Amino acid sequence: MAELLRAEWTKFRTVRGWVLTVVAAALVTVVPGLLFAAGSHSSCSVGPIEVPCPTPPVGPDGGAVEDRFSFVHQALTGDGGLTVRLTSMTGIITYPPPDHDKIVPGLVPWAKAGIMVKDGTRPGASYAAVLLTGGHGVRMQYDFTHDTAGRPGGVSRRSPRWLRLTRSGDRLTGYESADGRRWTEVGTARLDLPDTVQIGMFANSPGDLTVKQSETGGSIGQKRFTQTTAVFDQVSRQGTWSGTEVGDGPGETDWERYHRANGLVRSGGTFTVTGTGDIAPSRDGPVFEDGLRGVPFGLVVVVVAAVLPIAAEYRRGLIRTTVLAVPRRGRALAAKAAVIGAVTFAAGLAAAAVTAPLGMSLLRANGFVLLPAPLLTQVRVIAGVGAVFALVAVFALALGALFRRAAGAVVAAVALVVLPYMLAVFSPVPDEVSRWLLRLTPAAGLAIQQSVQEYPQVLSHYTPGAGYYPLPPWAGLAVTAGYAGLALALAIRAVRRRDA
Repeated sequence: MAELLRAEWTKFRTVRGWVLTVVAAALVTVVPGLLFAAGSHSSCSVGPIEVPCPTPPVGPDGGAVEDRFSFVHQALTGDGGLTVRLTSMTGIITYPPPDHDKIVPGLVPWAKAGIMVKDGTRPGASYAAVLLTGGHGVRMQYDFTHDTAGRPGGVSRRSPRWLRLTRSGDRLTGYESADGRRWTEVGTARLDLPDTVQIGMFANSPGDLTVKQSETGGSIGQKRFTQTTAVFDQVSRQGTWSGTEVGDGPGETDWERYHRANGLVRSGGTFTVTGTGDIAPSRDGPVFEDGLRGVPFGLVVVVVAAVLPIAAEYRRGLIRTTVLAVPRRGRALAAKAAVIGAVTFAAGLAAAAVTAPLGMSLLRANGFVLLPAPLLTQVRVIAGVGAVFALVAVFALALGALFRRAAGAVVAAVALVVLPYMLAVFSPVPDEVSRWLLRLTPAAGLAIQQSVQEYPQVLSHYTPGAGYYPLPPWAGLAVTAGYAGLALALAIRAVRRRDA
């Protein structure tokens, strides 16, 4: 087998056209991604004037976050805590112009009201909170990405919910109770907080997401303005309370200011807190794989690079020489697959290693705050692109051996790999169709590119077009590997049974 691999490698590298095709696959992958990153600029409009967009707050992990809520707070130095009774949680959902006069009572599922410890009132600062949601019961959340479920259910004056949050060193613990006497722990967090923090009650409400089918067959997501009002009493801490609208700023519209009355209304020991916004990782912004927009174009060239050698042998009759030299035809085809797989893996790896980090740098230079991608995730994305290149090359080679014609094999491979991806990501097909395309076809392996995480506690339009694949990265790659392995097995069976 070693001699076969060496012979196939020598054959491949001595044909300049084949080598140049693999180089072209890498270049076609790099150029579109860098052009996209270089040509993208962060800008917003104030009337007819384009201005730089305000920089979103950055959370403890360095990623962009949404951090907007009404906060009634006081200082806490050292250890301590806060206990409150939540007796009411109501909300409204309204509409932007021209239907802004339509107001619907109700809470969105991830509306929040509860108590929080936070490192000051700066948006993006570290925090821990125990809270009640509009539709998911009590939760313990901290630092934007962490969420632990407590008991389900809502709240009313007849059935209040008691909440408690304590700090002991770097440990914060959230509790809930139905009567204020028997307590159940919801969750804990260990945070690197300063000695003096802010503790208090808060309320907010993210936009109500509605997804509608567009006239062209795709989907359109629209978020409507919402607001939450929470009533707290039996507050365990005394002293002076301050009210802060965390995250309010120039991004707020005049219409939004006019229609809401966020803040605090206090009557004796009862606190009524009204707020809007969200406390969550941001879903808006470029991602690490945005620099890899040339991958589908590179795959088209990879298909050509994989089909040309095997098709040329059949067209010129050289396959007879190969069969005479290697009577075990399956080994010969396996050696060809190993060589083309290794060559295209190296090309894809090099292309991704150049364009993804450089694309990130260009996007940052153009004013964007990227969604966070840990180093191991970045390595997985880059290596995964190389793996997809290799698997698609083996798949195309196998089709070349089955078809014995370059044109048919290239068309079939592109139709099975690239076309489903393009339809799922860039065309207005229904969301469920796009998801099934990336579950059932060899294009599933492109899920290895996904660097952003879906959060159950964050309402968003999670679709392939937005960078969210229906299969986990490695599961998607396994689907592509399955197709490549099956095609190669069929090709080996075919070359063994038919005349050269």
